[in-house]
Formats: sequence, C-alpha cells, structure tokens
Amino acid sequence: MIAPGSTLGVMGGGQLGRMFAIEARKMGYRVHVFDPSPACPAGQVADLEINAEYRDESALARFAEGVSTVTFEFENIPAASLNVLSKARPVHPSPEVLLICQNREREKTFLERNGYPVAPFAVIDSPEALREGLLQTGTPAVLKTADFGYDGKGQLKIDKPEPPGELWERFGPRRAVLEGWITHEFELSVVCAGSPASGYSCFPAAENVHTRHILDVSIVPARIDPAILEEAESIARSLARDLSLTGLLAVEFFLDSQGGLIVNELAPRPHNSGHYTFDACVTSQFEQQVRTLCNLPAGSTQLLSPVVMVNLLGDLWNDGEPDWNTIFSEPSAKLHLYGKNEPRPGRKMGHFCVLDPSRDEALRKALNIRANLGIDTDAGRAHG
Repeated sequence: MIAPGSTLGVMGGGQLGRMFAIEARKMGYRVHVFDPSPACPAGQVADLEINAEYRDESALARFAEGVSTVTFEFENIPAASLNVLSKARPVHPSPEVLLICQNREREKTFLERNGYPVAPFAVIDSPEALREGLLQTGTPAVLKTADFGYDGKGQLKIDKPEPPGELWERFGPRRAVLEGWITHEFELSVVCAGSPASGYSCFPAAENVHTRHILDVSIVPARIDPAILEEAESIARSLARDLSLTGLLAVEFFLDSQGGLIVNELAPRPHNSGHYTFDACVTSQFEQQVRTLCNLPAGSTQLLSPVVMVNLLGDLWNDGEPDWNTIFSEPSAKLHLYGKNEPRPGRKMGHFCVLDPSRDEALRKALNIRANLGIDTDAGRAHG
C-alpha cells in the first residue's frame, strides 16, 4: 500500500489529470504532474509541475525521483517514456497496456484475437491495401489513423466506392485502420477498475450521445435493457483480466440494430463519459484511479442519483464568456471547468451535471440548460 502523505506522479496535464489530482489531494496525497505545457490544467492544482518533452530522459529521471508511483491521463504519452519511468517506479496501467490501447491496429488485433465482438476491419498502408480492405468491409466505412486519433480526429468516412488512390491522398498517406460502418441504436461505455489481485468492479454504464464525433451528453442510468448493460460490464471485466490491468479501463460500445454489443474503443484511464461519477457515485472514477494506483481497497461504485452530464466545448465562448448563472440557477446542477486558457472550437473546456431522483427529469433539466446556453449541436438522440 502507498499510504496518504505519499506523492503520486501523473504523466499528462489535461483535465483528467486535474480531476485525479483533486481527488488525490482530498485523500491526503501530494501530486506531481509532467506535461510539456506550463500552467496546464492538472498543474494548476498539483504540488509540482515539471514541464519538458515526454521523451526528455533527464526530466523523466527527475520526475521519478520525486514520486512513489506513476500513472497517466491520456493515451498519447510515448510508451517508451513509461518504460523509462518503470525502471525506477511502479507505473500503472503498465506500458504494455498503453502500447496496445494507443494504437488502433494493435487494439483491434488484440480484440479480435481474444474473441471480442468488433466491427470488420483491415489494416491499410497503401492504395492497394485500401482497395482490398473496401472489398472486405464494403461501404459505408471509416478510415482511421492507427495512431493519435480521438474525438473524430484523423478519420475519413467513405460513403460510396471511390478510387482508392484519391481516397488515400485525401486522407493523407499514413498507416491506418479501415472499419466497416456499424448501424447502431445506442452508444454506451463502461469504466472498469481494479487489478489481477483484487478483481474488477464497474461503474454504471453511461448512455452516450455524440455530436460531430465528440461526446455531447451522457445519461445514467442508461435507457437500455438491463441484460445488455450486464453483458457490457461482463465484457469490460473480461477485457481488464485479459490485459492484466492495474488501473482503470474505459470500454466504448455500439449496440447494433440486432441488439448485439460491438466493442468500439478502449481507453486505459478515466473517461469523459465517467465524469458523472464525480457528483453521482459513492466513489468517483478518479478516486478509484488513486485507489488502484496505491493498492488500496476499491471504493463503492454505487450510483447515488440518476444524472446527466453535458460537455462544454470551446464553441460556447464564441461570443465571449458564457453566462454561468444559466447553470447556477438550477440547484441540482454542478459546474466543472478545466482551467484551460484558450477556448477553441471542439476543445473540451468543462462540463456540467444535473442530478435528480428521476432520470427523465434530470435529462429535461440538462437539455434545458444546454439550450439556454445556446449550445448549437444536435442531441436529438438524447430526447428520444
């Protein structure tokens, strides 16, 4: 056990690291953050912020000296940097888990090899491979970069057959994964946490509505057959076991038109759709991250209240600072801002949650706030 009073290290300084640091400090830990950018969101609430490139081995050595253990808050940390740190301090999740989950080719191959339900896919590295892949998946299909893709970045939807050479040039020639299009009824996600020694527990599944490939609204409890939600949790625990995970794993699913679950993506860290746990569960996903990192017993994942979370993107700042009284005037709403100085279109700047004994009433209130803020997106799925 790594006891309170110890210092925990976080690679990456975004909002996930910020919320981890808040929970860790509540529990009596100190937090050091490593990020290339000064005054990053996590660094604002940490005890120490080290600013250097992730591959700077001298800075990594200095960082390791000051902490008892290390975790990370997003997948684009070089696995080689975690390998350097792991020679001096425990790193969880392991660099091997990160290596699988930060690359779509490795992730899809892992899922398929272990028998998990995935969309038809093909690895693409040339126009010829794209031609063959489209014969396998058909259209529509989605071409995605193998590395460094999130929130719809590095993706090209192919709606109809086109010359592969032109598609490849438009995409920008690089190694990619071509996925068959899944006609889905719902998107949902499950955050699972634990270790091989302690076993794994799941937070209640979130029903997710995306707009322009970015998470817009999460609804908990999900409006989905409880048997399907149980199956999603079972798959998430099985994935954690197969990865020998110590830490958190978020699993994104599609529910297809035949009622089957398809694993879409894995994230070995806290997840945007799990932010509701900060306000609505006995233990938040970030406290659970601290507990698994420090080899403490897991906290309860019990949901205390139905809840709806809404993301706040940089577009909301187009006409100046938003009127936060729109949120504060609803007594059951909770605002979380991430401390980012520069709002940009599509950039996650914060979120708010609305709690209510009635899920439908929480959703009504959340969508009303959203509309009054002037958020110009389409969350029609959230209404139905």
